[in-house]
Amino acid sequence: MFDAAAREAHKAQEPLAVRMRPKTLDEVIGQRHLLGPGTPLRRLVESEAPMSLFLWGPPGTGKTTLAYVVAGVTARRFVEVSAVSAGVKEVRAAIDQARTELGMTGRQTVLFVDEVHRFNKAQQDALLPAVENRWVTFIGATTENPFFSVISPLLSRSLLLTLESLSEADVRAVLERAVADARGLGGRVRLAPEAMEHLVRLAGGDARRSLTYLEAAALLVPEGEITVETVEKAVDKAAVRYDRQGDQHYDVVSAFIKSMRGSDADAALHYLARMIEAGEDPRFIARRVVIFASEDVGMADPTCLQVAVAAAQAVQMIGLPEGRINLAQAVIHCALAPKSNAVVKAIGAASEDVRRGLIGQVPGHLRDAHYPGAAKLGHGKGYKYPHDFEHGLVKQEYAPEEVRGRRYYEPTRHGGEQHFADRWTKIREFLRGAS
Repeated sequence: MFDAAAREAHKAQEPLAVRMRPKTLDEVIGQRHLLGPGTPLRRLVESEAPMSLFLWGPPGTGKTTLAYVVAGVTARRFVEVSAVSAGVKEVRAAIDQARTELGMTGRQTVLFVDEVHRFNKAQQDALLPAVENRWVTFIGATTENPFFSVISPLLSRSLLLTLESLSEADVRAVLERAVADARGLGGRVRLAPEAMEHLVRLAGGDARRSLTYLEAAALLVPEGEITVETVEKAVDKAAVRYDRQGDQHYDVVSAFIKSMRGSDADAALHYLARMIEAGEDPRFIARRVVIFASEDVGMADPTCLQVAVAAAQAVQMIGLPEGRINLAQAVIHCALAPKSNAVVKAIGAASEDVRRGLIGQVPGHLRDAHYPGAAKLGHGKGYKYPHDFEHGLVKQEYAPEEVRGRRYYEPTRHGGEQHFADRWTKIREFLRGAS
């Protein structure tokens, strides 16, 4: 009786995010692409065969939760090892204990390694025998791309599952359950609609963060209603007036793009910070920057697209808050780069001609001549291989007759595009004659 009372007292002291951890797959909110009938994760839970998994996703998306659920539902031992503090000795000890348990009782062990990307090669090598011989059900959680941080032999023997940031609806469902459930706040407090939306924004797709903030706010209001002011006081973070579905969303995004286009890095950074602090999806911001790099900078600074894409990949890999630094670097680069909209005008003009029906037949000498019978049709006949000619250039017709002579790409003289403008002018004159 004393032990039971002690356990209940201990549970009451656990963080809200731990108390609300789902016990079955059906209780898991989000990650529907991983939890449907017939998915590998479902098969793992429904079968007794050991498997090896890597769970890759942003913080707070349920990696640890899924590991606990797999162990709990299948009645397997659960052993957690933190890659931050454990070494090879601890890993081998956990594996030896799992082998002993399997041999003596037949009970399998889930070996969960959190932040597995922090393990060095020797530590990851220590896991290989257990994975290869199925001594444990290995589950590794990582917020970083495992193709860069995990050794190939371990990755090739495991199934990689990618978790996604929770949607606003998912986070809202997490909060509603925590307020009402006896394991959580048990209905002792109410969450005002505005406070709910503020918590959803602050969470940024991270369920654990949303529950941590809710718990902090609930401590200030043991009973009654949690308001926006309560949340602000609890997490020391002012509410940013920003409706992601309304006019302010579009106004801020518009001002963000126009500030970069106008080369005002300070203003662009302001709007970037405003979106991040309001809980805007960083991947949405990254996509806008990638588009901008080609639409408004283009060939005036071709490296701008590389920086933007790298920032988008970094955000996907590490999430917030660190990802805001990568976004800021890309925004500054885009804002200060020389500007040209020649690329978007070029593809726009070409698309307009295609929509108007100016298509025509591909010239015979450019058609594919590799398949049997193509030569009999005259495909490829007369094609001149540019590499066989001086400067890699040779006069021949490339465009269909219907658009011959049409000019789509008209480069500016801004930044690096001047070089491409000079070169394109000479090439165009060589291929088609002086205009």
